Amino acid sequence: MKIVILDGHTLNPGDLSWEGIQAFGETRIYEWTAPEDTVEHIGDSDVVLTNKTVLDGNIIRSCPNIRYIGCLSTGYNVVDLEAADERGIPVTNIPAYGTDAVAQFTMALLLEMTSRVGIHDQAVKAGQWSRCKDFCFWNKPLMELKGKTMGIIGFGAIGQAVARLAGAFGMNVLAYRRHPDPALDTETCRQTSLDEVYAKSDILSLHCPLNGDSYEMINKDSIAKMKKGVLLINTGRGPLIREADLREALESGQVAMAAADVVSAEPIKADNPLLSAPNMIITPHIAWAPLETRQRLMDIAVDNLRAYKEGHPIHVVNNGKR
Repeated sequence: MKIVILDGHTLNPGDLSWEGIQAFGETRIYEWTAPEDTVEHIGDSDVVLTNKTVLDGNIIRSCPNIRYIGCLSTGYNVVDLEAADERGIPVTNIPAYGTDAVAQFTMALLLEMTSRVGIHDQAVKAGQWSRCKDFCFWNKPLMELKGKTMGIIGFGAIGQAVARLAGAFGMNVLAYRRHPDPALDTETCRQTSLDEVYAKSDILSLHCPLNGDSYEMINKDSIAKMKKGVLLINTGRGPLIREADLREALESGQVAMAAADVVSAEPIKADNPLLSAPNMIITPHIAWAPLETRQRLMDIAVDNLRAYKEGHPIHVVNNGKR
């Protein structure tokens, strides 16, 4: 088995081991692969592992030896599934590896918006506390979470984990799920319509998949349905938000603050309207990146490859049969 890893640096910048993958055969590891180098880097490999390197139809058809494609991520939109199906190539992903980490990071963003730890740490180190006449000061409004309503759009594993954490802070949760499951409702969490989530949430957190229905679902029209001064968090997918509309809402105060770990194009472009928006926190897509989480991803990738080699591939996202 000849294996190529096209963009290994993001998953493993040096603090993990590739030994589990390497045990299956000759393995070439590229830290990054530019689009124009993809076919060359794949070469005669029959197993291709990718995180964000695009494998479109032309690339798949140009590499006749490919027998298996493994995505080192939950998302698999970088692979042309139809082209893989034409060749009978199974495409696998890594499901549910980052649920707790993403839920934790969601709450970290919320706490930064409401308790403002970072900005006050900077203020103290700039000498503001030393010069203060009182024993304390605050430069930004602070918010207590108990009793607030948190709206969650997308109520899969991550959304449910966020709901449990919100409940621990004393918040009530309104959740939107395309196919509601009454068994998920609790005393502090209720599934309801999307319009009610928009109308009643003090905090809105996005955890839904990106598809035709959810693309830019947060836009001028949906923002107008929200409470004035709502807090918005996106740890889902960048294109869930029409970024120019969010910037306008931040400037007007309709959205009091927003925090995003994902944006429409990554790495973020210099002209992204959110970069200079007021009251906006942006982090570089790191909710998934704790060491423990990435190790779990690596372990599942090894399990996926083992199952393929044994003839019963798991976590297959297309119709590939090989």
